[in-house]
Amino acid sequence: MQSGSKKQAVDVARLNADFSAASVELLSAHCATDRLRLHYSTHDIASFAEPTTLHKAFSSAEAVYRFFSQIEAHCRQKEESKR
Repeated sequence: MQSGSKKQAVDVARLNADFSAASVELLSAHCATDRLRLHYSTHDIASFAEPTTLHKAFSSAEAVYRFFSQIEAHCRQKEESKR
């Protein structure tokens, strides 16, 4: 039984390390988005950006949104169950 709990602790440590690394990448994406906002209007981006690149960006943003929305829902459930 001890090895099972030890493995779980290692998994949690790995999860937190991976999540921390992903958070840095998300911050980088957020900064890149802010740079775009400062230099170009949404109309210009929609009009002149390559359609394939736009659709990839849409898909990525949608996937990130869905994933974090699910996590947020679990966190809210957890908070409500504590009350």
